[in-house]
Formats: sequence, structure tokens, C-alpha cells
Amino acid sequence: MRALHFICNLHSRLLAVRQLKLVNLSTEKVAIQSKRGLSGDTWAFDRISWVRSKSDKMNRLQPMKSESVEALKSLGLTMELEPPVFDSAGSAEDWRKALNRVVPAVVVLRTTATRAFDTEVAGASYATGFVVDKKRGILLTNRHVVKPGPIVAEAMFVNREEISVYPLYRDPVHDFGFLWFDPDTVQFLEYEEIPLAPDAAAVGLEIRVVGNDSGEKVSILAGTLARLDRDAPHYKKDGYNDFNTFYMQAASGTKGGSSGSPVIDIHGRAVALNAGSKSASASAFFLPLERVVRALHMLQEQKDKCLKGWEPAVIPRGTFQVTFSHKGFDETRRLGVKRDTEQMVRKACPASETGMLVVESVVPGGPAHKQLEPGDVLIRAAGEVLTQFLKYETLLDDNVGNPVSLELERGGTTINVTIPVQDLHSITPNMFLEVSGGVIHALSYQQARNLHFVCGIVYVAEPGYMLSRAGVPKHAIIKKMAGEDIVNLDKFISVFFKLSRGARVPLEFVSHIDRHRSKSVLVTIDRHEWYAPPRIYTRNDATGLWDIRQAAPSAEVPLIALKVDPMEAEPVEGPVVDGVNGAIKEGDDSKTVVNDELQVEAATKRQKVDKVLPDSIDLPAPTIKGTLDSTSRQGSGIAPGTSSSVAEHVIEPTLVMMEVHIPPSAMLDGVHAQHFFGTGVIVHHSKDLGLVAVDKNTVAISVSDVMLNFAAFPMEIPGEVVFLHPVHNYALVAYNPTALGEVGMAAVQAAVLLPDPPLRRGDFVYLVGLSRSLQATSRKSTVTNPGAALNVAAADCPRYRAMNMEVIELDTDFGHTFSGVLADEDGKVQALWGSFSTQVKYGDSSPEDHQFVRGIPIHAISEVLDVIVNGLSGGPSLVINGHERSMPLMRILEAELYPTLLSKARSFGLSDKWVQALAEKDSVRRQVLRVKGCLAGSRAHGVLDQGDMLLAISGQPVTCFRDVEIACEATKRNSTDVGNSNEQTPGTLDVTLFRQGREINIEVGIDDRDGFGTTRMVNWAGCVLQEPHAAVRALGFLPQQGHGVYVARWCHGSPVHRYGLYALQWIVEVNGKPTPNLQDFVDVTQGLEHGAFVRVKTVHLNGKPRVLTVKQDLHYWPTWELRLDPTSAMWRRHVIKAH
Repeated sequence: MRALHFICNLHSRLLAVRQLKLVNLSTEKVAIQSKRGLSGDTWAFDRISWVRSKSDKMNRLQPMKSESVEALKSLGLTMELEPPVFDSAGSAEDWRKALNRVVPAVVVLRTTATRAFDTEVAGASYATGFVVDKKRGILLTNRHVVKPGPIVAEAMFVNREEISVYPLYRDPVHDFGFLWFDPDTVQFLEYEEIPLAPDAAAVGLEIRVVGNDSGEKVSILAGTLARLDRDAPHYKKDGYNDFNTFYMQAASGTKGGSSGSPVIDIHGRAVALNAGSKSASASAFFLPLERVVRALHMLQEQKDKCLKGWEPAVIPRGTFQVTFSHKGFDETRRLGVKRDTEQMVRKACPASETGMLVVESVVPGGPAHKQLEPGDVLIRAAGEVLTQFLKYETLLDDNVGNPVSLELERGGTTINVTIPVQDLHSITPNMFLEVSGGVIHALSYQQARNLHFVCGIVYVAEPGYMLSRAGVPKHAIIKKMAGEDIVNLDKFISVFFKLSRGARVPLEFVSHIDRHRSKSVLVTIDRHEWYAPPRIYTRNDATGLWDIRQAAPSAEVPLIALKVDPMEAEPVEGPVVDGVNGAIKEGDDSKTVVNDELQVEAATKRQKVDKVLPDSIDLPAPTIKGTLDSTSRQGSGIAPGTSSSVAEHVIEPTLVMMEVHIPPSAMLDGVHAQHFFGTGVIVHHSKDLGLVAVDKNTVAISVSDVMLNFAAFPMEIPGEVVFLHPVHNYALVAYNPTALGEVGMAAVQAAVLLPDPPLRRGDFVYLVGLSRSLQATSRKSTVTNPGAALNVAAADCPRYRAMNMEVIELDTDFGHTFSGVLADEDGKVQALWGSFSTQVKYGDSSPEDHQFVRGIPIHAISEVLDVIVNGLSGGPSLVINGHERSMPLMRILEAELYPTLLSKARSFGLSDKWVQALAEKDSVRRQVLRVKGCLAGSRAHGVLDQGDMLLAISGQPVTCFRDVEIACEATKRNSTDVGNSNEQTPGTLDVTLFRQGREINIEVGIDDRDGFGTTRMVNWAGCVLQEPHAAVRALGFLPQQGHGVYVARWCHGSPVHRYGLYALQWIVEVNGKPTPNLQDFVDVTQGLEHGAFVRVKTVHLNGKPRVLTVKQDLHYWPTWELRLDPTSAMWRRHVIKAH
């Protein structure tokens, strides 16, 4: 306490305040800045400074009293006085002049990674760069900004002048890279290049970080260099990390968006490059510039030799595939370094040297593999004592392809080895294969170091649809495919093109998180044309783009698929949800973060359900949440191996377990997940047609890959979605019975449907379904409510929800994830026990997806089934299994209705006459139907009002949804065309309403809807466009300017991601031209050229209009469409325009 008292008295005794540096002798030297508390492991003393004499005008230092010096010594601290620095107006003026020169040369970089590659994911972000060569047009920034994969980037100067920039060079290891631009494109700004001065960096140097900190365009952050020998920061265990270099540290408090900012001194020179920061403190990390200067000089020399444009950069870089760390002499001594060796090293090195280089890790299969080991201490390289990273890097870069001798000590034993220096660029991938939205390439040195695998093996940067569907995760290493060893990317391509569409082959992979056990899965080659044919991207450093070519001609794809026994493949273990799944968001709790390009702010504010993986990936494969709540026979009172009920025995051969996958490139109609699982029932089975009925929470949209597993026969075959009821919660999936073979066709049976009589309260039924192991499970239950009216609230992102439905409720079931059928004791199906999707919100928390199960009366299915099988409809045709069939056309009153008790209706003023008439019509329900709203664009919209009570149709009282359906279907027999012959009018209903206290009779139009769902989508600039589906129209709003181009999704790394054109809105104009429908939109955008800025006018779901610009990128994001082909029931992809 006495020692501290002396220190505190310094402030009152001395006349002027300057700066005192304190160094804690028990640790490494750390500079302590006065008037600023340093974070991390540094000491912070505020307002303690050295004193200068007034009379001396601060040119001489007044000695400190001996008692104060002794006080400091007692604390284990010592002083280092730096020469006087004037904090006068002159210094402020010098900083002002320096910043005036620097700020115009600093640019805001808006970069978009168009594909996932190596350590990076697809996405849009902000960062900083600065001009280092004005004449040649070279910008310096971070490697994690330039990125190793394909990017599109623009730079914006301080005067808001924007230019295109292109990748020129990114270092394979260190966090720096260069972009080039055409100097002639900068027309309105005078600027100078920022000189690089790596030798000017010193502890205690006052610096300024000028950049786009936190997206603020221009931010200037002050600091003092505290360390020059900090370890390279570690950002992620499976992402980019710098190594084999020192970093500088200062408490400048930089945040996201400042990556690539120049760290300047008072003379306007860049002494370091801002790279990262520690999120828990103000510490910032700066990259030294020595190797940056070398690379820049080489680029300048190469540019001067090139008459026009740029040639691919040639920057020699060598490696042993070894990671070193700098350890203090105290630690190297513990590792076994001999005293004589340490003495020799200290003598050969400057007095400031505090340690030596120690091997931290060696990449398997590299030049140093089996020669160096972790813990080896480097003594000499090429005959010279070497303790610094800079000399080590210089030695390797100057000896690429040559052997270098090393002397090391391992546990006190001297070891001499000679290791060839490998070309670092040879193990840095510059090409990748894009297949089914996935990105596959050779494993890079960066990831080989992170994951401890051999460089060059086949690495999954993004699994995409085909691989994620099989359960192959991101960062997986592919070892075998179709029984052949996969040693490199060429081998993978060769094996892949031996397979035909729909082929199912085993694939063996290993994950870095479970590296000692391989996993085998079945990979299904896409049957539909969800994605473009496999393409190879190759980096072109001369243009800054990645050249794209087809991986192989289409003619090379054989027509015969490999036959594989599904039992040979081991399924990937993981929880699966029956009917619905949710994606678990991956979090990053790392305390050290890259000063990464500030993520586009608007993207984080959008609904999570808006997001979609790009064509190239996206998103990592979603984790299936929850487990199937399957109950064994033992739980239902029937022990395994004993006799089951008659109903179970009859129903079991009719049940099918269905696995449904939706490609991320076509997640239409607001579907909220990519993987669904549920039980269906076979409702028709003949030689040429098989039909399975299933709920729409399992088969949500027609853009789906459906696999059927039959309980009666151990075989898995694909199915096609052929019908989605526009109102009721069920779909029909067709399969080809001949694919089962004669034995399978005989074993599989269709259920006997029993639509009449309808179930009543108190009836006994058997609930029968399948467990995950395809074993039938059943229990006897009692109907508690045969006509429960559903009331499902709309989700935040509009998607199908059941409405105008009455469902069956039971006293007991198997939980909210178990689906199946309700049958009588003879096994005749009376209802489909299906899953319903809903969204629940608790308080202020985000909505959560939930599901529940109810019974769907079988009459709704049997009526449609008769039409398909017997061809009794005049609706659209669809070719199923080679046979053209007439599909149903449903006649619907497009209004959302809900029941109200007659007692409530009486309070609203409904007359006693109608109350009595409705009660006599239905003495059980005793209700009246009211209008909640009409679907926008329907014939009922604008005719029916919210709150209207439906009393009668054609003079007949109506009390339930079934009454309305029967009335609509009756118009098919009696309806006539109205108006001219070209206008198709489904008909009208003569409706008696109670509206605002009075009874009125009006005619309400009804609409014809098919069961195909959405049959066309367009992908433009990375946004998924479609006609507004029923759930959107159910919100009751469509823009008057045009409502045929609805943005359903957007892709990461696309132009619309970069410019903020997100989902849940309509595009009503493009460059001032109206786009009332998809075809008009295609016609307008087809005339736009690559790189053109497009002015887009949108209207949001909330009715708010907006105008924004999007720069079209036809190179990475061509315009294409996906259509359902009615002649084959297959989806076909067509490229509309590409560059």
C-alpha cells in the first residue's frame, strides 16, 4: 500500500503530464499507454505520466525522486522513457494532414462470394481496402476479403464513386490479398496511393486505423502499438487461420467491416494491415507488411512486362507443410533444448530475441511428414541460426523446389534433416466441381492443416442437395463412391459420370469430427433437373473471374443405372421428424472473431424462413430436429410376436413410409423445411398405376423427391407427386407398380375405403400406422369429435395451412408425430390420420414450427381418386407411368370460413327464424359459418365481406364446410359460361347472407383449381420467383400494379443478396416496364445485358412499395426456369439467358 501511495502522489507533485511506459518484468514486455486502458493481458494505468519542467519548455525531463523509483521496483515494474512527443496543435495538424492524404485512398469493399469454397461460405459482406498503386490500379486488403473462391466485388471511394474491382492475388497462408481496378474508371476524385512502411512499426507508435468500421463508411480509430510479436489469431477450428507469422496488437477497438483497413502512422504511411479483433475486448490484430511489400513489388514488375491487362500472378511461395509457433526460452528449455544450444542461439541473435521456433503440427503426407514432429525446436536452417518467422518464410520462398537442411533438437537430441521445399500454390486448389448445388474440390493446405488430412483428397466444401440428402455433411472427405476408391477430384468426376439419373450408389466418407470411423450412405443422383448439369469452375487470375465449363457432355451419361442392394449401405444415424422438421441454427461461441466483412445489415433482419441456399450450395444440410414418436405394439397392449388385431393385419400391406426431400433451389410455396417423413396409405394399386394418399405436412409441394418404403415388401422406389388438394390436407403420390417386380406387386395391396357412413361420436376405430422399423403399430380408440373445425393461424412466412376443414378427434393416440389411418374392425379405412403444420409463438419469442395430428375423412380422398382412376374429369391431363390421365379440377369458394355458435349469432342480430332453421338443419353442430376473409384475386374477393354469415346456398341452409363443398361441386353439372366464349367462368353460388344486421341475397363467383400446385418458377439474379400461391392470396392483398411475380426465396451470394431484394414481396416493374406475370417478367429481363444495373420496383406483403437497383450477373447467376412437364410428370430446367 505504501508503494502505491508513492505512485499516486506523483500526479500532485509534478508540473506537466506526459507518458510513462511500464513493463511487467514477470511477463513479456508490454507497453502501457497512458490515458487509455489496454485490454487483454496488459496492465492499464490511467492518468499516470512523466513530468516535464515548464521552464524547460518540455525539452528536459525532471528526475523522479528516489523514493518513487523504489516504490516502482517494489511492484516488480520498471520505467522506459520515450523521447518527448509533442501533443500540441502541431501534432494534431500533422495527423490532420496525414488523414487528408489517406482517406481518399481508402475504399469500402462490397464483396459477394458467389459459391462456397475452401474455408469460405457463399454470402455478401462489407470490408475495407486501400490503394497501394495508383498507376497500375492495385488495392490491398485481407485474404479473407479477397477469398480463395469466386467473388464479385465493388469498391466505393469516399466521394461515393463506385468501381468494379477484381481479384488479383490472395496469399495461400497469410491474411492479405490484392484487387485490381481500372484507374481510368475513377473520374471524380483526386487521391494518392498509401505507401507501405513495415519498418516503421514499433512498440508505442501512435497509429490510426482508417476504414469501414461497423459499416460506417469512414471511421478513424486511434491506438498505440502494444506488441509486435503476438501469435497469429485463431478464428475457427475449421475455417481460415493465419500462421507462421507474428501479428501486432493494439487496443483500437476495431469491429466488423474494418478488415483490410490501413494502420497508418503520423506520416500517412501504412505500417500494418488490420485483420481481426477480440470480441470480448478492444484488442485488434494487425498483419505485418514485410511479405506484402515483396508480393506487391513482384506484381508491379509483372504488370510492367505485360502490354495489356494482367497476367496470372506469379509469387513464389514455399512450404514444408509445417506449422511453427514461437516459444519463449523458458518453454524451449522445458522441451529439452540444451543449455549450450540456448547460449549459442542467444549469442547469434539480437538481444531482443526471447525465444525460438517450435514445431506445432505437421500435415500428413507433406514434405516434412515422418521427419518432423510436434515439439521439435528449430536451431538452424540452411546452416544459419533461425528464430524468426520472417527469415523462415524468406528462406522457403527463395528455395521452392530445392532441398533445405534443418537442424533441430528433439528432447535434447540433435536431429539433422533435409526437406524439399514444396510449391505452396500446388496445394492451393484453383478449381472445383459444382454438382447438384454442392461444391467439391481438392483439400487445400488450409483445411488439411485444420482437419489433419492429406492435401489434395476430395473435400466437400458445400454438400448441396444430392449429398446433403444422403447425410453427407460439410467438410466431409469422400473416400469411395460406387465401390471405387476416390483419390482425387478427377476420379470422382469419372465415377460420377458413369451413373444415370435416379441411380442409387453407396458413398463412403469420413468427417473430421469423427475421423476414425467411415460412414456409408446411399447417394441418389437427381432424377429431376433441379440443378444445372455438373460444371467445373477454374480460377482465371488474368480476368479475376472463374471460367465455367461443363464437366462432361450430356451424351457421355449412360442410360443404365448401377444396381445396388440397399441393405449393403449403412444409413446415417440421426433424428428424423415424422411429417415436419426444423433446421437447427449453428452458433459460433468463439471469443476471437475475424474483423470480417460486415455482413449485409438487412440480411440479419429478415425472417429466417426467407433464407435459402444458393444454387451452389447453400446452406449447410439442415439438421433434422426431434425423433419419430413411434410406439411399439407392446405399448399398445399387443406384445411383439403375438396376434395383432384384424384391422392391423389387413391394413399393414397398404402402408408406406415416405421420405420426402425438397431441393433448396426450388423451395416454393413458403415450404419451411427440406426434409419430411411420414406414413401414407395405398389407395389404388394396379398394373400401371399406384397411388398413395398422405398428408400435406409430409408432401407439402410438388417440387419434391419422394421415396416410398413399403411395409409389405422390402423395397424402396421413387414416387411422383401428382395431386395436391388446394384445400384439404392431403396429397396423392404416384408410383410405378412394375418397379416392385411380380413378387412385390402381389405383396402390396390397396386399402379398402369406407367413406359412408361417416364416423360419429363414440364410434370405435383402430389407429394403425408404421414405426421407423416399418412395423405396424395399432391401438383401439374412441371418436370424441367427428367434426372439429380447424382454426390454424397464418405463419409469418405464408405457407399452406389447413382451412375450411372438419377433422376427427380421438380420445387417445400415439402422439403428435404419429400418422397413419383410422379403420374399422374389418380394416376398412374411414379416415387418414394425418399431420398438420402450424406455427406457435410464445410471448415475444420467435415463432416455432409445431405439428399436430387429426383424422381426415376418407370421402375427400375417394371422390378425387374416382376421377383419376376412371377419368371422369374434364380437367388438365397428366402422363403418369406412360399413360395420360385426366386430373381433377376442384371447384372452390375461395373464402376462409369459420363456425360461430348460433347463440353468438343471435347476439349479432340473426333472426330467430334463421336460428331455428339452422338448428333444425344440424342439431349437433348448432352453428353458422362466417367469413374470415377472401383470397385475393378470387371471384369471391370484393363480394363477400369479413364477418358475413352464410345462411343458405340456393335456398338450402348451410351449417358446415361440407355443405359449401357440395354446393360448389353441384355447379359443375349446372354451370354455364358467362360472357364471351373465351372467358371460362366456373359458375356462381346464389348465397343468402346476414351482413351488418340485414339479410341479403347475392351471387358469389367460385373458382376452379387443379391439384398441381405451383408448376413454374424462375430464378433471376438469385431470387426464386413464382405466381403467388394460395397462402399468400389468403392474406387478402395483391398489388394493383401487378401480382404475378412473387419473390419466394433468395440465394446466398447472389446479386439480390448483395443488393437486398429479399422474399415476401412482388416485383411489379423492371426498368419502368410493368411485369404483371412471370412471362412478362422473363420478356423484360431477357433483354438486359450482363453487368447492367436494373431498376426494380417492389411491393411488400404489407403493401409498402420500394425501388432498388440490382446489378445483373449472368456469369455466375444465369436466368433459368423450372417447369412441370405434364407429358412426363417430371420437372425440366431451362436456361433463359446466360453470359
